[in-house]
Amino acid sequence: MMLLTAICLTYIVFFLTNLYPNLEKLAKTQGNFRMSEEAVASYLGDRGYLQPTPIKYLQWLGVLPGHAMTKEDGSVVGKCVRPGVAPEDTPRYCGILQGDWGFSTVAKEPVANVLGSRLANTGKLMFWVMVVMVPSALIIGVLAGMNEGSRTDRTLSTASILSTATPEYVSGVIFIALLASTRNGIGPWLHEMGLIEGKALFKGTAKTAMDKVTFENFTLPVLTVALYGMGYIARMTRASMAEVMTAQYIRTARLKGVSFRNIVMKHALRNALIAPFTVIMLQFPWLLNGVVIVETLFSYTGFGWQLVNAAGNNDIEMLLAVSVVSVFVVLVTQLISDIGYVYLNPRIRIS
Repeated sequence: MMLLTAICLTYIVFFLTNLYPNLEKLAKTQGNFRMSEEAVASYLGDRGYLQPTPIKYLQWLGVLPGHAMTKEDGSVVGKCVRPGVAPEDTPRYCGILQGDWGFSTVAKEPVANVLGSRLANTGKLMFWVMVVMVPSALIIGVLAGMNEGSRTDRTLSTASILSTATPEYVSGVIFIALLASTRNGIGPWLHEMGLIEGKALFKGTAKTAMDKVTFENFTLPVLTVALYGMGYIARMTRASMAEVMTAQYIRTARLKGVSFRNIVMKHALRNALIAPFTVIMLQFPWLLNGVVIVETLFSYTGFGWQLVNAAGNNDIEMLLAVSVVSVFVVLVTQLISDIGYVYLNPRIRIS
């Protein structure tokens, strides 16, 4: 089912990116914006863009040989032709199955080279966001669910709702103004008191974090992303925990004199984590594609930034590669969540 889903999703993206208006824009971008319709058709025809979509899709996958055509001047154009590669060295098959992700018309280099560095940057951001977000959200949700209806529950639930309701571009700007500004905020005040050396607690840009991650240049983007997702996980955990705490086996454990800590840690928490576990797994695809605002705000060129850049510049090969990675991450994370259910709930394994 994962394979079938991946094929269907990538074909839909391939079909949409290869609509004629997009191809026409590509031809004019690579050639001349004043190209005639005949010149556009000639450009696209020489490179195989006017073939039926199923054939182009199979060529892109690497199942069929890539389109190639020898022009009147002896030059060879086609899908597998790369700048600086001799015609006799050009492979017949050049698709995803062969590890060829295509050639970026914007970066003027193989897609794999560009996308690999962008994925590495977003991977670092995702890792530290999950380290901060997941434990904090689970603690808040468990504390609220254990004390349903209390002042603690109302306070933590309100904070969770506010964090989720605050867009990243708002919280990010607030963090920069309060913690990274050398003229306003907390930094100058702490500097005057002699508590910090510089005039800002953190850096307002994460551009240097692409080379070396430090506490100063990576804290604000991590907090901005983590704060937005934390509330949703906390609310889900709180709802599951509150439901589990009213279950019959919890009441039985209380009547038997089991300590409240053991009831929560050994009985309630494991069952309460089933629904939040799904939400946590869904954070990975969201972090991969949804952090474009934070990456743009903090000048951090990651995967989300590359996605918007490819879409804005009609970089078809890059868009297709981004879609493959996104589909793969979504399917794998959902597979992990399905497997995780078996270990969180023994009844699923028994059935």
